[in-house]
Amino acid sequence: MLVAHFITAAVAPLVVRLWGRNGFYALAIVPGLATVWALFQLPTILNGGTLSESIEWAPQFSLRLGLYMDALGLIMTLIAAGVGTLILAYCARYFSDSEQGLPRFAGVFVAFAGAMLGLVLADDLIQLFIYWELTTVFSYLLVGHKAESKESRRAAMTALTVTTFGGLAMLVGMIMLGQTAGTYVISEIVADPPPGGAVVNAALVLIMIGAMSKSALFPFSLWLPAAMQAPTPVSGYLHAAAMVKAGVYLVARLTPAFGDVAVWQVMALFFGVITMILGGWKALRQVDLKLVLAYGTISQLGFLIALLGTGTRAGALAGIAMLVAHSLFKAPLFLVVGIIDHSTGTRDLRELSGLRRSMPSTFWISVIALASMAGLPPTAGFVAKELAFGAYTHGGGFDTLVLVGLVIGSTLTVAYSLRFLWGAFIDKEGVQPTPVHAPGALFLAPAVILAALSLVGGLVSAWVDPLFAAYADTVPQGPSEEYASYLALWHGWELPLLLSAVCVAGGLVLFSFRHRVAWLGNRMAFVNPERNYRRMMAGLENLALQVTGSTQRGSLPVYLGTILVFLVVGAGIPIITGRLWNGDNPSLRLWDTPVQVIPALIIVITCLLILFVRRRLFAVILVGIGGYGVAALFYLQGAPDIALTQFLVETVSLVVFVLVLRRFPSHFSAPALKGRRIWNMTIGAATGLLVATMTWFALAGRQEPSIALGGPDGPAYSDAAGEAGGYNIISVLLVDVRAWDTMGEISVLAAAAAGVASLMFVRRRARPRKAPSGVMALSVTQPPQPTNGHDRVDLSNLTIAPQSLHVKPQWNRSWLPGAEALPTERRSLIFEVVSRFLFPVIMAISVYLLLTGHTDVGGGFAGGIVAGLAFIVRYLAGGRFELYATAWVQPGALIGAGLALATGTAIGGAIFGGDVLAGGDAYLNFWILGEAHITVSLFFDIGVYLLVIGLILDILRSLGARIDEQIERDAAHAEETTAGPGAPARAEEVTS
Repeated sequence: MLVAHFITAAVAPLVVRLWGRNGFYALAIVPGLATVWALFQLPTILNGGTLSESIEWAPQFSLRLGLYMDALGLIMTLIAAGVGTLILAYCARYFSDSEQGLPRFAGVFVAFAGAMLGLVLADDLIQLFIYWELTTVFSYLLVGHKAESKESRRAAMTALTVTTFGGLAMLVGMIMLGQTAGTYVISEIVADPPPGGAVVNAALVLIMIGAMSKSALFPFSLWLPAAMQAPTPVSGYLHAAAMVKAGVYLVARLTPAFGDVAVWQVMALFFGVITMILGGWKALRQVDLKLVLAYGTISQLGFLIALLGTGTRAGALAGIAMLVAHSLFKAPLFLVVGIIDHSTGTRDLRELSGLRRSMPSTFWISVIALASMAGLPPTAGFVAKELAFGAYTHGGGFDTLVLVGLVIGSTLTVAYSLRFLWGAFIDKEGVQPTPVHAPGALFLAPAVILAALSLVGGLVSAWVDPLFAAYADTVPQGPSEEYASYLALWHGWELPLLLSAVCVAGGLVLFSFRHRVAWLGNRMAFVNPERNYRRMMAGLENLALQVTGSTQRGSLPVYLGTILVFLVVGAGIPIITGRLWNGDNPSLRLWDTPVQVIPALIIVITCLLILFVRRRLFAVILVGIGGYGVAALFYLQGAPDIALTQFLVETVSLVVFVLVLRRFPSHFSAPALKGRRIWNMTIGAATGLLVATMTWFALAGRQEPSIALGGPDGPAYSDAAGEAGGYNIISVLLVDVRAWDTMGEISVLAAAAAGVASLMFVRRRARPRKAPSGVMALSVTQPPQPTNGHDRVDLSNLTIAPQSLHVKPQWNRSWLPGAEALPTERRSLIFEVVSRFLFPVIMAISVYLLLTGHTDVGGGFAGGIVAGLAFIVRYLAGGRFELYATAWVQPGALIGAGLALATGTAIGGAIFGGDVLAGGDAYLNFWILGEAHITVSLFFDIGVYLLVIGLILDILRSLGARIDEQIERDAAHAEETTAGPGAPARAEEVTS
């Protein structure tokens, strides 16, 4: 079910691009099927059963990927999937096909629903935190949907900042709780909670802070009203079924285990009641219908946290009933606001008048939903509120205080419910009837269904009581629970019924004096959370600026010197003052063979020469020579794989440095003062001596046998390589034994490639183009041809166009067709011919290294670099147009394909091999070609191969072709400035 959501999220943009807004109907099928599936689990849950799945993740840390559904999980699944289905259907009529960013919105919305489902079904604290943060990220993208709006961006950032702060605090609490309990499995912690103590209390405080920030309780409430900048479907789903319900769910999930812990109860009740009252009071002062509902949601969330955190069965039953009722009345009210906004063009209740007559269907939908929100019979909200009052009726002094707070909050709920109804639909004196564009039946249908369920929920409350009781029974019975703890529309003439009447009467009085209440509220608004938040963030930014300005001086030598000084001091003192092992003093072996002295001397000499050269190019070449010397040492030490990789990486690095140096002065800046140079040389010498000493100690002080030779803790590496179906120990290590490390490394490479390309190519566009968003290399449709019989190309009027990366080869004219764009003095016929012959040979060698890496020298990384060198040769011979012609595939596509293939191999191992990145091998007979040994890790290596090629192409297009364009443009501009406007630029100077 979860996988289906995320797959649907991935294809959602394509669906919406193809079908327009009607694609939302297709997207609604997936959460709709999840809702139906959840309904089929009712018999199992009602009989006391549960559903669970688990896969070992990191057993040594007691971590697993687990899913668990009990009564609470089933209820939350029905809310998240059911409401999500109806709101996706609502989106099909709310948006227009011309809505900017609608495909992306569709994908993020479905992913948001999937993350919420994962959150409520997760059975591991760390896994729950991952889904928790996913909902934060997706809500940030949804709230900031209108990226061109400053208010939208600010609201998204506020939500992200506040909820991320709470999430990090919650993570610390989860780790403390998991370590104390000895497991991170939520069902096990709830079944056998750890004994109370300072650590557990601190963990619960941090977890409650995370829940409060997510559910917008005081003092974290400020982000939720700001999030009303989001489109109305987002507001409806976020308030009714997702995001804010995550904190409520977490409290409900842990209360059966920690409901009797004082700190948990006090925080839930105190902040819950305070939030309920403050949110309701602020709702009475709003003039935007969405803000009335937003502050009403804050009030209701406080109500829910107080009920579910009480730690009694009656409170838990009332809380879960109110949780469902809140989803059923708050979602249709937000959908109604969207309908009103679409039909009238405004949400300001001061401008709306007469909609009761012009929009009768919308009016009656609102009446039913508002009746449930106000707690009027016979709605689901009435049943839940009656039970909530009854949970605190027979308690002691503290329960009475809580009950008074809930009554005050419910009175305010009635008042702002009436304010919404009056503001949206009733005729107002002095206001002309609002012109209306009547909504269609499909636009109204989702709100009708939800409002109907809110009404029917009260009538059939006795039927759903067993499901809610299945959760409530996990919470201990309170010491003074005498009120009937079951759902029913009528409990008799009890105190809760009288309190409900008091709430209705008080709400009517507050509504009657709404103008005075608004005036009083404005007078009493001594604290403005939004303004205080802005001031706090501005102060934090100023502090960060001051600290950064005083420590980050922009000097690389200062940064590096500071790091190295701390390294020398921190690691040198233990070496000088203490012993690192027990045993004989190690012996010093200068070399294994005298031949090793030759590359060692080369390295030393080049390092010394670097200190004296003044030209940047010479320094780069010397650094490269030193790198080649290190590669030679690797080879002499019997590590040909590492030596080959070092040679290849050093070659690519040299090319990259040379490409970048074109935009730098040829010489270094003025030399440093003599004292600073001496200080720098002292730091360098001390660091070199330290590293050499540490290496010597690490090798000479070995106490256990080498892991390469095997021992009591495991077989030798050669044996492990044989089990993996390979003979090259290095390759087996990279793609089998430590494949997780390789996954992380290629992910970092992909991120680095995106960063390099972003720095060179990302720019704001006036209109969208049908191209991969963000990173895209600019090129020409075909290389410019010589004109007017000249042998040079005039690039002064060159137009850069992104329409195509293909260059049509002209086989009858040139070995490298892209080289036609180069001036004559930059062309070399021999180089072009040799490059054309070498290219297929080098590519064949790269494929050979890829295929033989598991059994011989090579591998996907080395093969990818060799293939990248082939493209480098063609670029150097034919220029950027030849690069575009040869490498017509976008680098991002290769990087994405490589990551996808490597990740798919990892997931395939979990599906077919029982473990992530599980291996396997087979022998295939290719007739006259012989028998080939095929391993699963070969496909993983192919992913690495594609990613490395994409990385090098990305670097060539960013630091090669892009800088070429900049140089040509600067030269053309300089020529125009020198020659004056209208004078033709000479090709020789433009292209020089």
